[in-house]
Amino acid sequence: MNLDFTYPNENLAQIVALKSDFLNNHNIKLFVKADYLIHPQIAGNKWRKLKYNLDFAKKTNKKTLLTFGGAFSNHIYATAAAGKVFGFNTIGIIRGEEIKELNFTLDFAQNTCGMKLIFVDRTTYKILTQEKNYTILSKIIENYIPESILILPEGGTNDLAIKGCEEIIDQRDFKKFDFICACVGTGGTMAGIIQASQNLSNIIGFSSLKGDFLKYDVANLISQSNAKKYTNWEINTDYHFGGYAKYTSELKKFISDFELQFQMPIEFVYTGKMFFGIFDLIKKGYFKPNTSILAIHSGGLRV
Repeated sequence: MNLDFTYPNENLAQIVALKSDFLNNHNIKLFVKADYLIHPQIAGNKWRKLKYNLDFAKKTNKKTLLTFGGAFSNHIYATAAAGKVFGFNTIGIIRGEEIKELNFTLDFAQNTCGMKLIFVDRTTYKILTQEKNYTILSKIIENYIPESILILPEGGTNDLAIKGCEEIIDQRDFKKFDFICACVGTGGTMAGIIQASQNLSNIIGFSSLKGDFLKYDVANLISQSNAKKYTNWEINTDYHFGGYAKYTSELKKFISDFELQFQMPIEFVYTGKMFFGIFDLIKKGYFKPNTSILAIHSGGLRV
């Protein structure tokens, strides 16, 4: 793989209209913010989340980015690429047993980008990520120097990440669209969009995970002083297809048909589920005629 060493370019993330007989018949205007085009490897919401963290790391003279994720983590993939492009060492704490034959994600991170991979058992991983007990890192990382390392949380969501996600949609665009739709994993992207919206559009987050907990996670991520004033959002949990990275033949067929019709790549973890949900809600009459919808294509693609 040839890594693109150019910096991410947010100007490439244009808004494009989707055209189809289905949309015309339901009198719905559907647009896509193509955030996935920002960069081949540091794309979409992963760039938005890393942007200000990378700036902070440079200003505070951090040499290494350390973060956490599973074997198929988009965040691990993007952080490794960002380290290569911006000149940081990278360390990935990977949940689970060490994999002898690395999958595409981890092979890219380690062998293309030079990320040091450290596999830990699930109990240790939980301590590191959920209980934030980072002192244990000194026991598993050689030459651990906290002052030179910027620790990024699992999924990349922190205050600086949310700040970056507030820039996904220009303020003027909130006034143009009745609904903004986004994928939801950790909730950081959703929180940023909500805070930027100023209640100007209705926002639907399509959960890629099974369960109803994300609405609480997103509420907690919104700055506490502002949380109550945002009444324009909801988390839809009807289209997770069994949970994170789970899919069915129905979803696979939808993705194949969507890509053929609109010549736009999507995937089964995040964007495929969101677009399936949007089209199903249109079919069920959830959106009134002449509604304008903007869907955020936040990446998640492997290139």
